[in-house]
Amino acid sequence: MARGDAPRDSYHLVGISFFILGLGTLLPWNFFITAIPYFQARLAGASNSTTRILSTNHTGPEDAFNFNNWVTLLSQLPLLLFTLLNSFLYQCVPEMVRILGSLLAILLLFALTAALVKVDMSPGPFFSITMASVCFINSFSAVLQGSLFGQLGTMPSTYSTLFLSGQGLAGIFAALAMLLSMASGMDAQTSALGYFITPCVGILMSIMCYLSLPHLKFARYYLANKPSQAQAQELETKAELLQSDENRIPNSPQKVALTLDLDLEKEPESEPDEPQKPGKPSVFVVFQKIWLTALCLVLVFTVTLSVFPAITAMVTSSTSPGKWSQFFNPICCFLLFNIMDWLGRSLTSYFLWPDEDSRLLPLLVCLRFLFVPLFMLCHVPQRSRLPTLFPQDAYFITFMLLFAISNGYLVSLTMCLAPRQVLPHEREVAGALMTFFLALGLSCGASLSFLFKALL
Repeated sequence: MARGDAPRDSYHLVGISFFILGLGTLLPWNFFITAIPYFQARLAGASNSTTRILSTNHTGPEDAFNFNNWVTLLSQLPLLLFTLLNSFLYQCVPEMVRILGSLLAILLLFALTAALVKVDMSPGPFFSITMASVCFINSFSAVLQGSLFGQLGTMPSTYSTLFLSGQGLAGIFAALAMLLSMASGMDAQTSALGYFITPCVGILMSIMCYLSLPHLKFARYYLANKPSQAQAQELETKAELLQSDENRIPNSPQKVALTLDLDLEKEPESEPDEPQKPGKPSVFVVFQKIWLTALCLVLVFTVTLSVFPAITAMVTSSTSPGKWSQFFNPICCFLLFNIMDWLGRSLTSYFLWPDEDSRLLPLLVCLRFLFVPLFMLCHVPQRSRLPTLFPQDAYFITFMLLFAISNGYLVSLTMCLAPRQVLPHEREVAGALMTFFLALGLSCGASLSFLFKALL
């Protein structure tokens, strides 16, 4: 909720800046996963001069390195680790250094990925360098996202929605770049080089937007009025969450709120001329209030990353070879997913349903587990155990529509509901904790993708 004395966001410049920053945080991840066929071809030993960046014939190069699984796992584990590590970085590294330094590091590492397009090397070293680059890029992305979510925790919830919408647009941006590369008719190296340079431009725009924030009155007002105690607590000792006794978790967040209200009523009244200041937010107390919402966020991403892109990228068209068969997976998997995911994230700008008191949210989240067997039973040629029960393209498209829009909406909904379940001075800590659980869900899903792919 905006403060009564807050200045206006002139021309929505702050909102646009956070939208572009959200775009920049997920550009590297999306450009890696949409180029899976390019990496698989390089790892199969194909020459750069003969391999197009996005040949969608999945019955072609065998995925001997399990690239799509490894790139997902090695993207999300560093994200989880460095989200925890950011607890200590917060106290010893200035915010501007963390955000700006992370953006510059991501830019340099992705420039290295683009440069490797022109370098011929054997599959083993290429795989090692690419995986190392993926690890470092996502480590910096974790620090970047944790710091930005910390800033968003002090601002109206609309800006969190804009940031998440920008992240959703990153996937659309990558999918369109992929399709343009396929349709360009350029030689393989030029096509691949142009594709990997594109996110570098997006990161540069993010850097410019971040540097502009201190010059905008609306941003200065909120960022300069961050509660110092909440600031010191952002991302602090998240290991407490892993060590907590389950018996200490209440049955509902409402019980915690009621307990806090009763405790406040028992406290002696403060002097009229001395306004009472909020106490130092406790990570565990905040966790008690938002644990169910955080669990829902974990489960949403667990389902999503367990099949996307490890399983969905393997689905091919059941029609005869042709233009539709060539463009089927880029359009129906990556582009369709990212458009519907972005739409789902944007819906929370208009309504939030179910609300934070409803038990319908966990039910909706658990129903998404049905997508795992549905995608595994689609038309995946490289299978040895499960049958194909949904061979027609229409089945996969329908599943992907529901899968993507539910992912975007539920992610944005849980991120918006969490700050509403805590006191105003605890919102920054709540935002930081939700970032940790977001990374936890991504890591769980990436780990499960190996199992589900092995069951095909």
